[in-house]
Amino acid sequence: MTRKLLLLVYFALPHTLLSQELVRLPELQKLIHQPGSVKVINFWATWCAPCVKEMPLLEKLNEDDKNTKVILVSMDYDLDPDPAKVKRFIDRKKIRSKVVILAEENPNEWIEKIDKSWTGALPSTLVINPDSGKRKFMQGELKEGDLEKLIQEVSK
Repeated sequence: MTRKLLLLVYFALPHTLLSQELVRLPELQKLIHQPGSVKVINFWATWCAPCVKEMPLLEKLNEDDKNTKVILVSMDYDLDPDPAKVKRFIDRKKIRSKVVILAEENPNEWIEKIDKSWTGALPSTLVINPDSGKRKFMQGELKEGDLEKLIQEVSK
């Protein structure tokens, strides 16, 4: 009986609700520097209009380029530590990329650990090749072709 109930709950919930996780900065840094494929790490928030506007570009990359890993890092926690809000947004927008919620407060204490040039502006995107150490950081909304150019630069 219990197993049937668990299966029912699993299949009744949208799959994306099960895929988000709260991470602290050390866990995010491990994820970023994990050896393997080039990673596109996008820092965004549900309340940020340019962030939402660029999401289709990130989702297209996630769908089309299996050699690149897309990770969407929600920055909502600092202003509203309610992960359910982010999960509802992801479900409503049908986001299929990996999403983590950065469970950190006071961004001034940790943003330079992501990139020394980061002012804290959203959206911001880090493209990194963990094997070579090459990285590119871009603040502001991504435009068509930006991701491909950044990926090519870190892949050389």
